[in-house]
Amino acid sequence: MNRMGWALRTLLLADSSSCLKDRKVAGKLIRKCAPGTELVDWLLNLSPIVHTRAQAAGMWQALLEEGVLSHVNKEQPFKDKCFLYRFRVDEDSATSSYSTSEDINTANEHIRESISALLQRGPDATLRMILRKPSHERTPEELELIFEELLHITALSHLSTSIKRELSSIIVFESHAQAGTILFNQGDEGRSWYILLKGSVDVVIHGKGTVATLKNGDDFGKLALINDAPRAATIVLKENNCHLLRVDKEHFNRILRDVEANTLRLQEHGKDVLVLERVAKQRGQHSAFKYTVMSGTPSKILEHLLETRLGNQVSSLDPFLDDFLLTNMVFMPVIQLVDELANYFHCDVNDAAQTPEDREYIINFKKRVIQFMHKWVLVARHTALDEPCVCDFIEEMALEVEANPELSEETSNIHNLLTQKARYQEDRKQNSAQKWKLPPNGQPVCLFSGNTTSSRNTMHPDDDIIFRVYCADHTYCTLRFPLHTTAEIIKACAAEKLQLNRGAEDLVLVEVKSNGERAVFKDNDVSIPTGLSLNGRLFVTVKDHVDAVTPLPEQEGPTEGIDIDLEILSTKDLAFYITIYDWDLFWVVHEYELLYRTFGRHHFGKITANLDVFLRRFNELQYWIVTDIVSASSMSKRVGLLRKFIKLAAYCKEYNNLNAFFAIVMGLSNMAVSRLTQTWDKIPSKFRKLFQEFEALIDPSRNHRAYRVYVGKLQPPLIPFMPLLLKDMTFAHEGNKTSLDGLVNFEKMHMMAQTMRTMRYCRSRTISLDPPSPKSEGDARSYICCLRSIDNQRVLTAMSQKLEPTRKV
Repeated sequence: MNRMGWALRTLLLADSSSCLKDRKVAGKLIRKCAPGTELVDWLLNLSPIVHTRAQAAGMWQALLEEGVLSHVNKEQPFKDKCFLYRFRVDEDSATSSYSTSEDINTANEHIRESISALLQRGPDATLRMILRKPSHERTPEELELIFEELLHITALSHLSTSIKRELSSIIVFESHAQAGTILFNQGDEGRSWYILLKGSVDVVIHGKGTVATLKNGDDFGKLALINDAPRAATIVLKENNCHLLRVDKEHFNRILRDVEANTLRLQEHGKDVLVLERVAKQRGQHSAFKYTVMSGTPSKILEHLLETRLGNQVSSLDPFLDDFLLTNMVFMPVIQLVDELANYFHCDVNDAAQTPEDREYIINFKKRVIQFMHKWVLVARHTALDEPCVCDFIEEMALEVEANPELSEETSNIHNLLTQKARYQEDRKQNSAQKWKLPPNGQPVCLFSGNTTSSRNTMHPDDDIIFRVYCADHTYCTLRFPLHTTAEIIKACAAEKLQLNRGAEDLVLVEVKSNGERAVFKDNDVSIPTGLSLNGRLFVTVKDHVDAVTPLPEQEGPTEGIDIDLEILSTKDLAFYITIYDWDLFWVVHEYELLYRTFGRHHFGKITANLDVFLRRFNELQYWIVTDIVSASSMSKRVGLLRKFIKLAAYCKEYNNLNAFFAIVMGLSNMAVSRLTQTWDKIPSKFRKLFQEFEALIDPSRNHRAYRVYVGKLQPPLIPFMPLLLKDMTFAHEGNKTSLDGLVNFEKMHMMAQTMRTMRYCRSRTISLDPPSPKSEGDARSYICCLRSIDNQRVLTAMSQKLEPTRKV
């Protein structure tokens, strides 16, 4: 950081219009100082990878934290305002004010090499600066930034979202430079709770010595606050430069010590059936509901929803209803949900003696059930109508509405439901004979007959798919089964056709990947053929002989595709057709498929075929990039491909196809490509700078912070980076129990629904791009549908080594 400070100061001094100059402040001469606004302006002009004022301010703050830069009166953190700052070396009047040409060249070279490292330090420095502010000075944007950071701290994972939001306004940052510093002593009064962000501490007890060492993510000091007792141990810093988060006693007692004070528990027969928690008020927002559902029995959650979130009580700010509609299959199978709704709808059947008040209550509940069904079918679409009990219940409600004038207000909703049902049935009738194939040479799943470049059809559970199953000697049989067929049935049929003469209990169905890895399917798994990796093949073998199964020779080669010279195809045309093709794949993926994949398809008996095909596309694009580059024997061809692929990534980004953008940039970052230094050295510097910007955008640090900030500013339609959505789903699933004390953990459902809503938002507008010239339309459309890809990293690296052998030192 000192070296970076020297380089920046050198270039500032060399700049004839430099903002770094001697100034008089309150009658006192301050040498070589500059306002924060001008330093930000200068840094924005210095490097193309610094895009925003916030980024530049964060970089200066990182230097200020390290003492390289300081406020002239030592009173302020770095602010993009008119406060004056200077470099620490300029506090000494003897420091040189001139830069030699050699200094300038050295400084420029250092900036080129290290500016990205300073850029990456900026967000953390900004966060620490915010955490040092008093609560009342934190802006809503700053509170949101802290809240997002708290979501990923292990010590807080058990706390609810509302509690974390409250903590974000009062939690503070604390740092200690020296190892051996005592944070507090055994027997002291407990005044704070701490969370370790960086470094480690020893827990020391009199007479026992060090009993534990706590590291990043651990917390300590809570016990004394909860029990209002003296500290039970001494905490000693084990490392230099330890960073901690601190919650002081006053706030701990208010927010955490008695969480039950913010909680309502509804009981039936002496047992909790619903747990509600007070909603923390957020600045600028108002919700009609003071409490949100944290957990409950499935039936009670549904009852509470019907009572409070339907009728005239719906609020766009309250996600409870939408959370339920998106996640109910996790804790309440469709047939149970329909049974419960039918019980509410027909609750007047055996009740002859009704008071007017009773009647009003019953009619209101019937209306709410109709409204619920209407909203559910809009969210679930064909996945709800796939269930016969849903269609039967819609017919029941329609008959009741027609016969009962008291329900006339719901005629529009019923009409809409019947229209949705009729469309669904017509669509299923038209596609009832829909048949798919998994081609044998690694090409993507496609319709058995028809134009593979046409708009994508949805894959339904009862659609047939044709595929091969191999045995250990590489002979194979071809099978045709519905997509929802289990691995158990597939292996039994394949074993019979291949004459393995073994019982089904002795056999397993296994995927063998191109690198030799093997993945065994559970007997009750579904979506088997669509879930294979890019160059994977399906084998049936004896359980004890799985390790003996080897890949087919052709698996190490590329998937079969159209061989065409990329130079004849316009890069913008390629990006256009890739985006249209990817959008069609993305459009047919149902949000529910994220749940099925996260929890396991076998738990639901549901397919994830559409999601499988879309995820496979990501790998196909990524490895196509690598394969094409390492297959090019001439240096000039590789240089041309690098330039073309960087431009292709830029166009995909422009078209909001972020899934393809990530795939292309990750392909270019693959070790087999990144090691080709002679090739990279020959591409123009503007392409290298552009690629560096792209790498910064896909940087996974701080939970893909750069990407999340970027995508948060985009408007739909857009194709998101799907692997990150799945990562968010997995994080929510694995970090939170589905059941708490026998109750559904509904906050977990809310977290998962948030990710599913992100996917829905991306598709809330249909894509509409200006088509390119029709000159090469046929070639481009056909080419991008079936790309030649090798996904064996060992083979790709070997091909790369032949092109540019590693130099021996």
